[in-house]
Amino acid sequence: MQTQPVNIFERAFKKLVPGGLDSGIRRESDVMSISEELNDSDITTVKEWINNCLSENGGQVEARNRAALLGRAYLKLSRTGKVRFLGLLAEEYGVNEGVVETSIAEWHSAPASKKTEKAQTLRKALEPSRTTLLKQFNGVPSGVKFLVDMREELLAFCKDYPSLKPLETDLRDLLATWFDVGLLQLEEISWNSSAAILEKLITYEAVHAIKSWSDLKNRLDSDRRCFAFIHPNMPEEPLIFVEVALVNGLAGNVQKLLDEDAPTQEIETADTAIFYSISNAQKGLAGISFGNFLIKQVVKKLSDEFPQLKQFATLSPIPGFAKWLESCAPATLCNLPGGEDWLSLPPPRVPSIIEANDSLQTKQDALIKLAASYLCLCQKSSKRAMDPVAHFHLSNGAQVARINWMADTSRKGLEQSGGLMVNYVYELPRIESRSQQYISEGVISKSSSVKKLLK
Repeated sequence: MQTQPVNIFERAFKKLVPGGLDSGIRRESDVMSISEELNDSDITTVKEWINNCLSENGGQVEARNRAALLGRAYLKLSRTGKVRFLGLLAEEYGVNEGVVETSIAEWHSAPASKKTEKAQTLRKALEPSRTTLLKQFNGVPSGVKFLVDMREELLAFCKDYPSLKPLETDLRDLLATWFDVGLLQLEEISWNSSAAILEKLITYEAVHAIKSWSDLKNRLDSDRRCFAFIHPNMPEEPLIFVEVALVNGLAGNVQKLLDEDAPTQEIETADTAIFYSISNAQKGLAGISFGNFLIKQVVKKLSDEFPQLKQFATLSPIPGFAKWLESCAPATLCNLPGGEDWLSLPPPRVPSIIEANDSLQTKQDALIKLAASYLCLCQKSSKRAMDPVAHFHLSNGAQVARINWMADTSRKGLEQSGGLMVNYVYELPRIESRSQQYISEGVISKSSSVKKLLK
């Protein structure tokens, strides 16, 4: 079951203005009436409204309420109207170059006793005026969520309208400050959590879709754990969450791990915590990293709660593998372990759903060896792993430990990863050193079994 979220802006603005946006005490002059397409005459109205917000006519509280109503008008715009609105902010509410040049000149000519003061003036001059408007949303209920959703749309719009990129960058920088990991709360989500949170898990699960409420309940059973980062201004909205299974040994098949009919693991005898799904829930926070902090905090929390746990590992997809394999030139494959055997097989070579139980040893050996090469090869330009999931875990200090054959036989797993999944192991004493070696030198930590596949 995949529920569809309501309109993101309607959700964000339900409580945006204290007293409600439809309050009867609202003055007629406080209501914006603009067309969905935001024509030229409407642009003039919007500019006047923005200028009133920036000048704080009537004080800061009134300015924020007017900013909230401006946002209410924005959410009613069509795609064309939104692009025009955001284009207005990007093009006409940036940095005033004349003021900046004056501030630079004053800073250069200022005596030593005034340097600090003039530097502060220059710093303020370098801040785009639109940033003040964006900050006004932070002061009203649900305003932060509105801005997160606005950036999600901006990221999509920027593909067709690159002129919006400066606005998107300003908004990203603001959100990065507001969503500093030190301000986030780690919360455990259980079957007893609020219905709103549970519905969000179903909606936001990005790795292995939650098919029903019974599926969700199984993932929150006594031998499972789910943790999320929550922001105080978005209490019903997980930012990122991780699903964990407490088992014996490394898990090598996600369908078995998610089997609702499988017996519940006795927690007292579990020796391994398997992180089988990590989902970023807010597309508007793309590029603002929480995952590394989440994993480390969860590892600490679990090790404190269950001291018998000896191993912390993932069961992860290899989402770029099949695409990479298809794009590799035969000459390139021939130079990789398993490449020649793979090319000798008749097409189609990538496993299909029909072949989910294929026992052809040549195909299995060749595919696993090529997957090991793919996971352990770094891009020459950046010294980072080609696979995005591998890069994430290696950055956090994990080791490529084991590649599992037919570990995900779902259509998505077969099409993207050839049915393979990989265990990344987090060894507590070595997390920091491995992370540093990978980030600074591109060194990928590999288990002895993975090293054998690369020979």
